Amino acid sequence: MKIMQYINQLINILVWIVQILLGLRIILKLFGASETAPFVEWIYQTSAPLLFPFEGIFPSKVLDGIYVIEFSAIFAVLVYTLLGNFLSSLVMSFNKRKNREND
Repeated sequence: MKIMQYINQLINILVWIVQILLGLRIILKLFGASETAPFVEWIYQTSAPLLFPFEGIFPSKVLDGIYVIEFSAIFAVLVYTLLGNFLSSLVMSFNKRKNREND
């Protein structure tokens, strides 16, 4: 079924976007990027809702006063990736079941 393939592609694209946003956030925090820079500010504001469910799970580690290892963001990337893989597998299993019924 084509619709299932489109749904699967949509899931993969959304997970990819989430991974990029959170990955950039992790890198910018790790390298101590200036929070007043427009791009950095945009990344932080855009990724904040994605981190909301994970806030406070792990403490962030601050090195030399400016370099931050944000463990909650790393955990969020893992959870969103696993969730995306699960949803993608679920959609594909429905697709296979539908194909068997049509044969």
